[in-house]
Amino acid sequence: MNQNLDKKQVHFQSENTSLRLGHIASNLARLRTFCDTAYPEAVKSVADETMCFLEWTAAEIEPEYAEELVNIQVQLARWRLTFDSIWSNGSERRNMSEQASAWSERILDMSGLLSEPIA
Repeated sequence: MNQNLDKKQVHFQSENTSLRLGHIASNLARLRTFCDTAYPEAVKSVADETMCFLEWTAAEIEPEYAEELVNIQVQLARWRLTFDSIWSNGSERRNMSEQASAWSERILDMSGLLSEPIA
């Protein structure tokens, strides 16, 4: 693991679970948006970062949530393995975008950030 990733992990893991899940949801929303651009490298980069965030969070939350996070991580890894063919197929790219959007909403809901009272 490179030093940048080490620093990112330390910073990320210093936050509470709700904020971590919020970051994951935000990344998945960015992934959805980037699917509609001409920047496949942006999609790859956000997917890679999100897989790390999922890994760093799954070990520290309730098992039923952890299972969902691991399943998302596995699907992201599968996408990365076949990314070029997905990216060049409009239908598959739309499916990736829609799935990322659904995951984003689910994880944001899981985070509880939208249901907490605003001070």
